[in-house]
Amino acid sequence: MASVCVKKSLSYVKYLKFRRILKLNCFSSTSFGVRLHSTSQIGSVTEEDGATQRGQYRGHRPTTPLQKTLLTLGSAAMAILHPDRGDMIATLGDVTAETALKQIKQKMESDPIGQQILRDQPVISTSTISIDYLGSLGDNTFGKEYWRFLTKHGFSPDARLPVHYVDDPELVYVMLRYRQCHDLFHTVLGMRPNMLGECVVKWVEAIQLGLPMCAMGALVGPIRLMPKHRQNYLTTYLPWALRNGQNGKFLMNVYFEREWERDLADLRQELGLEPPPEEPYPR
Repeated sequence: MASVCVKKSLSYVKYLKFRRILKLNCFSSTSFGVRLHSTSQIGSVTEEDGATQRGQYRGHRPTTPLQKTLLTLGSAAMAILHPDRGDMIATLGDVTAETALKQIKQKMESDPIGQQILRDQPVISTSTISIDYLGSLGDNTFGKEYWRFLTKHGFSPDARLPVHYVDDPELVYVMLRYRQCHDLFHTVLGMRPNMLGECVVKWVEAIQLGLPMCAMGALVGPIRLMPKHRQNYLTTYLPWALRNGQNGKFLMNVYFEREWERDLADLRQELGLEPPPEEPYPR
């Protein structure tokens, strides 16, 4: 009888630990609206965050393999049921990304521009780019189209969540860079942030980056498409996404911040990307 009680107590302790992980991720105020003002927040060790182990960074939440498994299952289920839960999608990306992030980092290190991005570690936020400047650029420029994407949908570069569950400090920036470039991928590919556009972008990301979260979105997302859009997706958008993912330049090796004034059509041609099937924002 005593041994049974001990086992139940241990199980309850594990349950409480798992609830604490989910609570920290889903409901902590630090999970929302966080702005990174400098790269000093990446890979740093601070007393403020209780970082006592070598290599921890600000905001890091260490997890065991079991906890990562539970977080993967829980966040994946929530992301499927509620695709608007950005915190769950971010968690799923963090806990499943390690192998893919290593491969992405290797591809960046093998490219001169990718190497420079890793050295500079630029951060995309309203403290590093001027939204007004982007809006002042000429029509058809990459920067102006990014401005249209942000303003039309009420988005902000500051809205991207920080990285919490990636354990290797050398991979934290790679994950952050991907997360902050997602809207830039939408812009250069010419895809709206609706379900159809997200499915297309996720296919390109899954092919190029190999992130499990992107693959899941690419495979599961089309289930939510309306019947009238599904046929168009299968006949036009999916083949287009597969071609661009395979033939286009590796997008993590694009220094997007230096391309604001470039003509978008010229930029796409240089990157080996086909024009989108339709104009995203008709004038």
